[in-house]
Amino acid sequence: MMEGNQKVRIGLIGTGNIGRIHIENFQKYPEDCEIVAVTNTTLSKAEACADDYSIPFIERSADDLIARSDLDAVIIAVPNQFHTPLAIQALKAGKHVLLEKPMALNKEDAREILSVQDTTDKIVMMAQQMRFEWAAGHVREQVEKGELGRIYMAKTGWCRRKGIPGWGTWFTEREKSGGGPLIDIGVHMLDLALFIMGNPKPVSVFGSTYSEFGPKQKGIGTWGSPDWDGIYDVEDIATAMIKMEDGATLLLEASWAAHMDCDEEPHLSLYGSEGGVVLKGVDERFVGGKFLTEQFDRVVDLEFEEPKEFEGGRTLLARHFLDCIKEGRTPIASAIDGYKSQVVLDAIYESARSGNEVKLDMGI
Repeated sequence: MMEGNQKVRIGLIGTGNIGRIHIENFQKYPEDCEIVAVTNTTLSKAEACADDYSIPFIERSADDLIARSDLDAVIIAVPNQFHTPLAIQALKAGKHVLLEKPMALNKEDAREILSVQDTTDKIVMMAQQMRFEWAAGHVREQVEKGELGRIYMAKTGWCRRKGIPGWGTWFTEREKSGGGPLIDIGVHMLDLALFIMGNPKPVSVFGSTYSEFGPKQKGIGTWGSPDWDGIYDVEDIATAMIKMEDGATLLLEASWAAHMDCDEEPHLSLYGSEGGVVLKGVDERFVGGKFLTEQFDRVVDLEFEEPKEFEGGRTLLARHFLDCIKEGRTPIASAIDGYKSQVVLDAIYESARSGNEVKLDMGI
């Protein structure tokens, strides 16, 4: 917890597109925080970022940035393979951490972050911005009120038709990324679905993955620059059935490339005993949806749309992170949530390799 009107002083590791988005959203709260320093493995990119956003300091390395004594928090927006070591280093240096998804390459690494956090009084928050979208919060509120009754099934996913990012770069090399679309965008939908359903406990997984496009250098998207001499050993598409302790089922899909009528559209549907919900997605946001129920023996659909004054999920995520630091609160998207998602993701990949159902042990 911070005293008075003291500003939260933040350092950013990783000045790519996502890092810049974080800067833009935190700078909407100049009275509460300041982006003090940035770093990137390519120093010229860090310099350009600092110039674009009037950030006073540029550090030559993540080590130098984390070592700064004037920082309260660190945003980690780098390739997946660096999430665990940098998060642990920042925690040990006494910094709060906002960590991009996925939490780690695997559940063992994610568990290590939890273990280190347990020895500190610092916050680790996952950058799961979809939890902060207006539609998601609206539906979660109705679920908590019991308006949908018992949620016995849900379907969710994020389907890209032609969207393989950075072919041959770390994005498509399992050792560096942990996986393909499942761990890249599927993690968003898994996290959101569990959150809206009321955080049921997953107990088993049956999953499959397929790689029909990437190995042929097809299905290439516009995100990132390809390295045609690189490696592609991840999936194009993943699908899974996740069983909960209360008997509910979650169906999950994620694709970078597929011959399907889909493009940048996340989706989520809830099946409840008293009503259902369909959320409409555009790119990485949910802009509306509808409740479906029955009254007087007739079906009833109630449309809802995002209010015009809504600030946006990423902006509210930044606000929430600052509030948690200032007030000593546990984040809505906590390290525990990131770890639980990581356990499920690992199990989906394990099931895809073995062809068998995988029983889950959260180990916490």
